[in-house]
Amino acid sequence: MAEGFITFNYQGEEYQTWYKVMGNFDSCTRTPLVVAHGGPGLSHDYLLPLSDLATKFSVPVIFYDQIGNSRSTHLQSKLPSFWTIDLFINELINLLEHFHIQDRFDLLGHSWGGILGLEFEVRKQPEGLRHLVLTSSSADMGMWNASTGELSKAFPDDVQNGLAVGVADMEVYGQALKAFHKKHGCLMDPWPEELVYSMDQSTSPSADISAAVGMFTGELRTWSIVDRLDRVRVPTFVINGRADIAQDFVVEPLFRGIRQVKWVTMEKSSHTPMWEERERYMDLVNGFLST
Repeated sequence: MAEGFITFNYQGEEYQTWYKVMGNFDSCTRTPLVVAHGGPGLSHDYLLPLSDLATKFSVPVIFYDQIGNSRSTHLQSKLPSFWTIDLFINELINLLEHFHIQDRFDLLGHSWGGILGLEFEVRKQPEGLRHLVLTSSSADMGMWNASTGELSKAFPDDVQNGLAVGVADMEVYGQALKAFHKKHGCLMDPWPEELVYSMDQSTSPSADISAAVGMFTGELRTWSIVDRLDRVRVPTFVINGRADIAQDFVVEPLFRGIRQVKWVTMEKSSHTPMWEERERYMDLVNGFLST
């Protein structure tokens, strides 16, 4: 294991991206896997079960905290317009080039991380990308919001009202979001400490929500990639959970629109199948990456 910081230059300023590497891709025959976390506004920690791919299957795995989040540079003084998909794509490219793996790598994105992976593939057509794994992700923000709205109707009024308040009242919103995620975010009880830490990065009263506010009031507010999915060139694996926020109707456009695609719904999972059905999830991902 190795961890540290990567210098990231963007629009004339210098930032730091924090990373963690599990496994050794210098002496390994497997393609390195880069993992993009969700949010925007979370951290890599809740995705650490993916280190099983390194220990069990010798897949080198690179985790990182996206700019504005957790251990990477925070930018609370930036205007919401600073936060764009291109910003996060450039940071991802910078990471690939730092590790000299831009000519051969796989990419796994969870939730918002899957959106980032899709946009990276569609906008940049990276020559080195071999496989794309989209876990609990979406092709259209309208569908995502419709799913959240539908699922929230089963909760008490205080939870529904708290979700409706949003980031305007982080304490109320954070409590409501945690109640919602107990049924649709992670079914484990208690939650793993890594997941608690990641969630606190965007839901605690002291959280830095700059990236989340910038993205959800900006590009992600009406985002859709449905009519561009035919530009995805690489084999893609779509995974969701039966109790997932990313319900079947949310991920189905990915299955319909991507040319080389596999889709598995994990019956005992919600939004974090890498925790809820950990062994099966790793076997499925490893099998896909081995093809």
